[in-house]
Amino acid sequence: MNTSNTKEKMEKIIKYFKEELSHMQVGRASTNMIEGVNVYIEAWGMEQKLNNLANISILDSQTIKIQAWDKTTVSSIEKAIYNSDLGLTPINQGDGIIINVPPLTGERRKELSKVVGTMGEKTKISIRNVRKDSMQEIKNEFEEKLISEDEKKDFEKQIDNLTKDYNQLVDKYVKIKSDEILSL
Repeated sequence: MNTSNTKEKMEKIIKYFKEELSHMQVGRASTNMIEGVNVYIEAWGMEQKLNNLANISILDSQTIKIQAWDKTTVSSIEKAIYNSDLGLTPINQGDGIIINVPPLTGERRKELSKVVGTMGEKTKISIRNVRKDSMQEIKNEFEEKLISEDEKKDFEKQIDNLTKDYNQLVDKYVKIKSDEILSL
């Protein structure tokens, strides 16, 4: 048993969680909000990430400009943003798209804060699943006499400590993002 594999899996979960948090709308324009949107290009018969199809820039604190590299993709980009769960309304200007990011209302801030909490709980569930798989692996190795009783207990303690540390990290990121949302 090697706990580095468990740590690597938990690290990937945290990285994904942080990336998801960065895409959340918090009342001001950010390229992070939309660059990961999947755009289906019918002529190509495939999906692409928005940042692979266009230049995304910030005009001011409330406005995002998307300049498509291929003008034939503008309507597909518009449709993808409109259908995403970001709550943004794209304005097609023919050669590009403008998005006005609406300021957050108090009610919307509370909703987003709850969403962050839910995302945190789902992330913790993923971490617990990695823990469960690792503990099963330790148990199997012990039963096959590949590791001793002392090694088994040591590995289990290491896995529990990793789980605790990563859960605390999730709580930290949830608090930071919730505070950011509620204080804007």
